[in-house]
Amino acid sequence: MINQEIQIAAYLFASILFILSLGGLSSQESAKRGVFFGIIGMIIAIVSTVLGEGVEGHVYIIAAIAIASVIGIIVARKVEMTSMPQLVAILHSFVGLAAVLVGFGSYIDPHTATLEGSAHTIHLVEIFIGVFIGAITFTGSIIAWGKLQGTIRSKPLVYKGRHLVNGGLVVVSIILGVMFTMKEGTAGMPELLIMTAISAFIGVMLVMAIGGADMPVVVSMLNSYSGWAAAAAGFMLGNDLLIVTGALVGSSGAILSIIMCEAMNRSFISVILGGFGDVAVSTKAMEGEVTSINHEEVAELLKEANSVAIIPGYGMAVAKAQYPIYDLVDMLRKKGKTVRFGIHPVAGRLPGHMNVLLAEANVPYDIVLEMDEINPDMPDTDVIMVIGANDIVNPGAQDDEASPIYGMPVIEVWKAKKVIVMKRSMAAGYAGVENPLFYKENADMLYGDAKDSVDKINSFLKQ
Repeated sequence: MINQEIQIAAYLFASILFILSLGGLSSQESAKRGVFFGIIGMIIAIVSTVLGEGVEGHVYIIAAIAIASVIGIIVARKVEMTSMPQLVAILHSFVGLAAVLVGFGSYIDPHTATLEGSAHTIHLVEIFIGVFIGAITFTGSIIAWGKLQGTIRSKPLVYKGRHLVNGGLVVVSIILGVMFTMKEGTAGMPELLIMTAISAFIGVMLVMAIGGADMPVVVSMLNSYSGWAAAAAGFMLGNDLLIVTGALVGSSGAILSIIMCEAMNRSFISVILGGFGDVAVSTKAMEGEVTSINHEEVAELLKEANSVAIIPGYGMAVAKAQYPIYDLVDMLRKKGKTVRFGIHPVAGRLPGHMNVLLAEANVPYDIVLEMDEINPDMPDTDVIMVIGANDIVNPGAQDDEASPIYGMPVIEVWKAKKVIVMKRSMAAGYAGVENPLFYKENADMLYGDAKDSVDKINSFLKQ
């Protein structure tokens, strides 16, 4: 057992490590160090909490930690990078559920009944808010998982007056909260249960109203919700470290969501209200003719090019094409050609999805550029290879006001001298929007699995 002074010092040290962890995750070069700081900080946090004063049942706690750790290791080793967004979403749901359970446990705790006056009222408010946020996070994350997994349709579920319905439910929850704080003992359990059901429904409807193309922002927003839920649990338990950690996660998730909303020309408020996708579908006719190209012709284009840019998307992740792409880049660079990657902020289905995949294949960090960095160089680029991307290179975002993605900043690949689009078919992207890029005169389609296609191109380059 450790005394309270040592526990406070351990909590302070763990908080510093968590801050350093977030700082490390700000760049690819320092990401591993950031993860390491986070792991050490969490170990210190768990040990100092379990061995703290007043904690009992150590055998059960250690057994639960051991079982959960084994499950976590097994799941993490088995999950493919393509399924990482789903894993993140479902993990957020666990945080929300934990906040709900902590809230109910704290309410029926005999210690709560001993509180008097304002202290009792404040504690009840903490419980009510914690359960409210936790229930929204729990159900919203499950719906996000379903959309990412494909078990729930990606199209937004919108109807007239939905904001009024959600707003009305929030007002009802506030009224229930006032009634809850006025009850003695555990007499407010009916109000707490009703509010939990209402907030769970709000979580479902908020995420159901968001279109599939905007799921990266939703995952980031749910990350923020889970942080605030954890902070609320910290207030209920009187755990300062949990409050600090939850606030770090909540604020960083909100900041990331704001950055991504700006990158997509979306309103931050519309994310919270679940307003994505509530636009008309474009009926603009496609102009031009779709032309295709074979692997040998692509290899010849690459041999003649001086500058090449690669724009990866979710299709690259599905095909696991990052490894042969690294071989392709290595060969081209050895021939003296300039090769760079262009990463859209919401490429894939998770913030930083493409960056992680490329780092996994040992692609040098210095040639991986953000959208704003690479867009000005598009007119001077000889060949663009779009690998499994669709919505993030759609010209309709700039010139089709009826398009659901109109106004969203995209990588302007059509301005390059030659564009090779690698896809399995002409199918629309996750947003369900047809892409005029396929019909451009300087664009050719290379059909097939991305990994197989790059392997074939590499074989021709070696000849």
